Amino acid sequence: MWVLAGIVVIAGGFLLRAHPLLVIIVSAAVTGLAAGLDPVRVLATFGHAFNETRYVTAVYMILPVIALLERRGLQERARALVAGLRGATTGRLLIGYLLFRQIMAALGLTSVAGPAQTVRPLVAPMAEAAAERQGDGSAETAEKVKAMAAATDTVGLFFGEDIFIAIGSILLMKGVLDGYGIHLEPFQLSIWAIPTAIAAFVIHGARLMLLDRRLSRRAGERGAAR
Repeated sequence: MWVLAGIVVIAGGFLLRAHPLLVIIVSAAVTGLAAGLDPVRVLATFGHAFNETRYVTAVYMILPVIALLERRGLQERARALVAGLRGATTGRLLIGYLLFRQIMAALGLTSVAGPAQTVRPLVAPMAEAAAERQGDGSAETAEKVKAMAAATDTVGLFFGEDIFIAIGSILLMKGVLDGYGIHLEPFQLSIWAIPTAIAAFVIHGARLMLLDRRLSRRAGERGAAR
């Protein structure tokens, strides 16, 4: 029973809003010690897991590259690109990104885009520039546009990745269903994820079109007030 103490640590850590990585490390250490492993063995297990998944350190190479590009004017270039596109609106731009994100996730390319590598340096600035072009460049609108850009990335990834048969969520669902005596192939689960992905695209796309309408209405109100 003591090996379940790690679950209590996770629940308590998240309840106290502690750093997630620190919570996981402490939980794993508590579980290992409760299972009778000595501290050296626990540390060795951590090291082995790190060496087996060294690809996670790729983020330390990607982030400096993105920071360097931003320093050299990446966001300004993105804004200038949108300013030169006729008919570009915030909603249309984000709908295009939503479609791209879902397709890439469905193909298993979940790391092609993301909050750090695309939303912050490219998508959000382009969406902000489109909002300014629509006539609403207020700080409040800019924050809402950034939030919607991040939400678009999340929706595209979350509902697109289940179409890929080798993704962790599909394998998890298969394992749970097998435990209840329901035997399905990953391909069957991925096929049933397609209608959900389409529904998510339609619903979030409608939200983005409503965002366009609100931006246009606010721009009109500001123009009338002047």
